[in-house]
Amino acid sequence: MNRNMGPLDRGARIVVALILLYVAFGTGFGAAGVVHWLALLIAAIFAVTSVVGMCPLYRVFGVNTGKG
Repeated sequence: MNRNMGPLDRGARIVVALILLYVAFGTGFGAAGVVHWLALLIAAIFAVTSVVGMCPLYRVFGVNTGKG
């Protein structure tokens, strides 16, 4: 599994994941509703792809924001 995400992209995804976690748990907006679960799902996807450094959709579309 080759990395296809650069450090800026990975950092941005972590920030977005943290914001989404705040929306899911910290605001009460959509508490335990669709917004809550959707925010959790997207935050988890962004966090995992950021830690791993590989985005499956980038691979499908031939995008590489990292070096090499």
